[in-house]
Amino acid sequence: MAEKSYDSLKIENIVASGEIAKEMDLQSISENIDNCELNTKRFPGAVLRITVPKIAALLFSSGKVVLTGIRNNEDLEKGLDIIIKSLKENGVDTFDVPNVKVTNIVCSYDMGKPVNLNRIVVTLNLENIEYEPEQFPGLVYRIEEPKIVALIFSSGKIILTGGKNMEDIKSGLDVLESKLDSIM
Repeated sequence: MAEKSYDSLKIENIVASGEIAKEMDLQSISENIDNCELNTKRFPGAVLRITVPKIAALLFSSGKVVLTGIRNNEDLEKGLDIIIKSLKENGVDTFDVPNVKVTNIVCSYDMGKPVNLNRIVVTLNLENIEYEPEQFPGLVYRIEEPKIVALIFSSGKIILTGGKNMEDIKSGLDVLESKLDSIM
């Protein structure tokens, strides 16, 4: 059997979260680090924006961090290094080894052909499908194993979310395509 091609599978966003310190003084951080904003009336954390690689880091006084906008693992490592270095230079006692893990990967995929969403709903008739075209133009398919959510559009474009690694995403895409191949 030929190796499946994932050529049109593209990472749109990676979200990672974890702990980088026991605690952080957000007021001090926001006053001393460029591109760091603190507005506690709108959000309980500070937002640190890194330009290269382009990442937004949400910093919390508990020492926790959420990173978003990441495009690959190298950018995650580079961004985390920049954040830790910047925090240390501003007096924050960060962990030597931050405990940050990927929590969600969002990918886009193009099947290269249109899809009849009504036919999917009628044929599969599954509980894990939501399709209300008056509310949202895509069909939401919740794949149980691996735990991935696919947003399928009639154009054949698909958004896959919920994976913690690319193997999960590819496996979810394989499950989805096998279901679609059986009815198309």
